[in-house]
Amino acid sequence: MDYAKYIDHTLLKPNATDLEIEKLCNEAKEFGFASVCVNPCFVSKCYSLLRNSDVKVCTVIGFPLGANITNIKVQEAKEAVFEGAKEVDMVINISRLKAKDDEYVLREIKAIKKALHEDIILKVIIETCLLNEEEKIRACLLAKQAGADFVKTSTGFSTGGATKEDIALMRKTVGDNMGVKASGGIRTKEAFLEMIEAGASRIGTSSGLKIINDLKN
Repeated sequence: MDYAKYIDHTLLKPNATDLEIEKLCNEAKEFGFASVCVNPCFVSKCYSLLRNSDVKVCTVIGFPLGANITNIKVQEAKEAVFEGAKEVDMVINISRLKAKDDEYVLREIKAIKKALHEDIILKVIIETCLLNEEEKIRACLLAKQAGADFVKTSTGFSTGGATKEDIALMRKTVGDNMGVKASGGIRTKEAFLEMIEAGASRIGTSSGLKIINDLKN
């Protein structure tokens, strides 16, 4: 199994430097990761560094709170794709979900999906650590109804990250034809394999090198 293809090699800290971004891209090419996941301001740079490789550029939208108005998220997604992003990880409006305003959440995901080219992958971050089980299920079903390609556990910037229980619940909810991305706190090969066993089809981590090297030993 090519475990590297599960990994979105991630650097989302607010003080990331150009040199760190260049290192991230070089590592992604060397190890054959699925993508690099970076903040929108680095999309163009990553696209230039990765354009002759199979590594995609992934970015985050409405990150990390999900509280931007929909039009801002849509424009942010459009700009990111224009600059070279092939995968977009958007944060839902968590407040609207918890208020049971499902129509708002659905309409927003649909608006972003509609703004993207057909070949662009849309992942929906539901921030599981802030939701109860009913809310997690509802968020996953709304993302599926809106035509998203993945549901994703976490931003990694809230009160908790991915758990095997949440991955199993999300996989059960969306079925086999939709991606499930585990992100937040996955730093060891044991955690990595646990998430895949629970149903994850993509892993967002800043520890990809360590995980792959440990899997080889």
